[in-house]
Amino acid sequence: MRFLGRKRRPPPVGPRKNQWRDPQGARAAKEVGLGKTARRKVLARWVGLATGTGLVAWFVVMGVKYSGPALQTLLEIKTITVEGGHHIDKQKVLELAKVKLGTGLHHIVTRVIKEQVESHPWVKEAEVTRVPFHELRISLVERQPAAVIRADSQNFLTDAEGYVLTRLGQIDDDALPLVTGIDSKGLLEGTESVRHVIASGIELAKLVRQTFEGRLQVNAENPSNLVALVQGVRFQFGEEGVGEQWERFRRVKPTLKTLNFDGHGHGANEVDLRYENRIIVREGG
Repeated sequence: MRFLGRKRRPPPVGPRKNQWRDPQGARAAKEVGLGKTARRKVLARWVGLATGTGLVAWFVVMGVKYSGPALQTLLEIKTITVEGGHHIDKQKVLELAKVKLGTGLHHIVTRVIKEQVESHPWVKEAEVTRVPFHELRISLVERQPAAVIRADSQNFLTDAEGYVLTRLGQIDDDALPLVTGIDSKGLLEGTESVRHVIASGIELAKLVRQTFEGRLQVNAENPSNLVALVQGVRFQFGEEGVGEQWERFRRVKPTLKTLNFDGHGHGANEVDLRYENRIIVREGG
């Protein structure tokens, strides 16, 4: 019966079994491995992109280097066309544009040429166009003479907006209205207030021409009291719109029997339109 009390031998020591392995640790190790793989892919992608960009840049540089002469020949300017010029000749426009034949069209900055050409007093607007493959076209809109301005014993030609086109000196043009009393400094500097007075005088001339023939002279020394002379009769205008005042005169003109537009001042020779809803006719000015 001794075998009944014999102690059981301990199991032999062997390798550690997997049932004690930490499952969370295995998952973390797996995630670290995946992260490293992802970083390698991103790095490889950036390296490939940088390499591709470098190759493209190299091809562009080489293309420009070897195609430059061919492109210059293909797009060189052989013709410069100037349209719409009447008071300014083509040679002057070319001098302002500063463009020479043989220049590449792709080197032209149209905005710069436009500003250079528009700096001329006669040019109101310029349009610069590249015409494939060898033409540069400059189209002009010129200012039109609208009045003769007399300042400091000199005559100047202006357009309807009051911009000086040229100095006439002692030369005159009877076909255009004459505006006097203008400040010469403001005229030459193109100040807005002076241009506004000139524009008002020209507007007045257009209105009077619809009713009377002959040259209109406007004294604009006092902008709030324009004085116009036509066919021997002097008109005084106030600050309100000259068109409204002139229309008031036209409505009552048939009843003004004493007015005599003979150019010699016979009869009443002054009409005052400065007062609202009234017209004052004076004899002898």
